[in-house]
Amino acid sequence: MKSKENNLDNNIEEKHEFKEHEIRLEKVKELEKLSINPWPENQEPNSNAQKIINEFEKLKDPETNKVKNKEYTIAGRILSIRTHGKTIFADLVDDNRIQIYIKKDNVGQELFEIFNKFIDLGDIVWVCGYAFKTKMGEITLEVNNFKLLSKCLRPLPEKFHGLSDIEIKYRQRYLDLITSEETKNRFIKRSKLIKSIRCFLDSKDYMEVETPMLHPIAGGALAKPFTTHHNTLNADFYLRIAPELYLKRLVVGGFKKVYEINRNFRNEGISTRHNPEFTMIEIYTAYKDYKYAMHLTEQILQYAATQVTDSQKLNFGNHVIDFSQEFKRLSIKDAVKIHANLTDQDLVENNIDQVIKKFNIKLKNINISLQEKIYTLFEQIVESKLIQPTFIIDFPIEVSPLSKRDPDNLQVASRFELFIAGMEIANGFNELNDPFDQEKRFKDQLKAHESGDEEAHQFDADYILALEYGLPPTAGVGIGIDRLAMLLTNTTSIKEIILFPTLKKLA
Repeated sequence: MKSKENNLDNNIEEKHEFKEHEIRLEKVKELEKLSINPWPENQEPNSNAQKIINEFEKLKDPETNKVKNKEYTIAGRILSIRTHGKTIFADLVDDNRIQIYIKKDNVGQELFEIFNKFIDLGDIVWVCGYAFKTKMGEITLEVNNFKLLSKCLRPLPEKFHGLSDIEIKYRQRYLDLITSEETKNRFIKRSKLIKSIRCFLDSKDYMEVETPMLHPIAGGALAKPFTTHHNTLNADFYLRIAPELYLKRLVVGGFKKVYEINRNFRNEGISTRHNPEFTMIEIYTAYKDYKYAMHLTEQILQYAATQVTDSQKLNFGNHVIDFSQEFKRLSIKDAVKIHANLTDQDLVENNIDQVIKKFNIKLKNINISLQEKIYTLFEQIVESKLIQPTFIIDFPIEVSPLSKRDPDNLQVASRFELFIAGMEIANGFNELNDPFDQEKRFKDQLKAHESGDEEAHQFDADYILALEYGLPPTAGVGIGIDRLAMLLTNTTSIKEIILFPTLKKLA
């Protein structure tokens, strides 16, 4: 019954939109008859809503509550109109909202009638006037002249509700930004986040670089790539799944501290935490180790949280995430013991298969190492329970094809991942710089790829050649910008913090 009601509401909305569109098209024709261009050349404003509001108390005449000696011109979109006989109040929005007041005696009958008859919600106008404060205490611009700058031909949505409106929200993000201050502020915070990370790294003498998006060999992570074809070269290329191998080539070349903020592409599923096209930062530091990279990551997140939210304690869903304390550090094995309520004895070779069966976990490949089985338990049971910032270490070497081995335990990598609110936020490790070990691991990955594992790493002979010239001991870390933006804006869906998320084609 509910779906039928929704369909009926949608049909009514579509009919209303069609009718309103036709009315506005007629207004365009009438305007043109009056020699008024609905989309004229620009008329530049000398101010904006926020500036008028900020200056008002300083410039106002205390007796009249007006700013008489300064004429403002601003431009923006009309989002509400209230007509009262010979006066009109409207809300104009540029970077902020301000009320405008149009009185027939001030603008003249002709201009008043043009506004009253032809200006609709969504129209972009230029207005000129003086600031005053109403009896209700609202700073307002008393208009003495105005000009239509861009006619809006379709009615703006009143609000978002239900699945169909969510579709509009993501497919027509401009409507979401026009009508939702919350959405606009979310993307302003995202921009501040990226700026704050750049500022922090620049202050530490890191150099920002750009590396290729089109890769002849998919590499840098375990993921399924998107494939494309270059006609002139008659060769297949891959949209990059990570910039890692190119950034490490730069370290070989002598750049000791580099980073890149850019897009990666992975031909994988779409969910509230995954988008095939996403933004990451990767940072590489010569002559440092993964423990330094953990500390650097912690510093970056604490700095970004403060810059974006003015706090290091953030609300996220039902949790308060505390960035102010030193982040926890746990081995994969200890994390599994704590969060799955298991013992050391449960995690030995003779018992672990029974434990996996107990948790109804199905292994893709039963012929994997003990460390990989413990890692599988971690992935399936523990990740979602890591709410406060937690560094996880001691990853199996089999799932770390670009990481150095831990010298104290050759079965695991000198690697960490950072989890917050059940999400992986960062991944870092001591970069493998032994060309012989790297070649062997590439060959192992190639066998897995040839056996049907589409996420296995391909063999990159040129990267091996670069390593033969000498990669200094290097620590690298990648941080997911989208998920970090989710945390800093208290947003549980990645679609809410990507301006134009990947969506299914409309039928």
